[in-house]
Amino acid sequence: MNVIVAWSGGKDSALALYTVLTGCRYNVLGLLTTFTEDYNRVTMHGVRRSLVLDQAEALDLPLYEVFIPKGCSIDVYEERMSRAMSNLKQIGVEGVVFGDIYLEDVRRYREENLAKIGVKAIFPLWGWDPYLTARRFIELGFKAVVVCVDSRILDESFTGRLFDQSFLENLSGDIDPCGERGEFHTFVFDGPIFRRRVNFKIGEIVLRDGFYYCDLIPLSDSQARTISQP
Repeated sequence: MNVIVAWSGGKDSALALYTVLTGCRYNVLGLLTTFTEDYNRVTMHGVRRSLVLDQAEALDLPLYEVFIPKGCSIDVYEERMSRAMSNLKQIGVEGVVFGDIYLEDVRRYREENLAKIGVKAIFPLWGWDPYLTARRFIELGFKAVVVCVDSRILDESFTGRLFDQSFLENLSGDIDPCGERGEFHTFVFDGPIFRRRVNFKIGEIVLRDGFYYCDLIPLSDSQARTISQP
């Protein structure tokens, strides 16, 4: 089956991509990312579009982009996503891979919307234990940085940190170690499916609309040699 991966640039979509690539059941045609056009950044995560393009190049996969306006209504979002998926279906896409783990309402929403255009929703991580999922991501050798944190749940100090065992150990017991309910979001910059590392440096951390965002500033290869990444 020809599929495309719903790509936030974060750990769950990276692990979902790894799982389907190593499972040999699906042919991955590319990545699909939603950007907020006013900011030219990943919706919700706040990562610069240029870094996601660099990710796609490092993964050797084409990136298909959907642009939505700031404060986008659900109707506008669904119209633009439906248009994008109809176009992708024309080039042979039969399914969309998601990194969701256990939120039933999210899964149902994705399945129902894709069913309208005859495309299947695929959930390779579904039902996995969140802590073991986070550990598997780390143990496989993926590298990610925390780029967005819900200030109602975690304080600013969690923003800009590596997503590693130390990060997991600092989370209180009631916080999902995968951030499945939106507690935090990540940006993956290296791992077993990457041809090379994505270079950046940590920029400013800002509080906006109740979320701490850590700006990641793209670096060239020569700049990266002189600056220590996280």
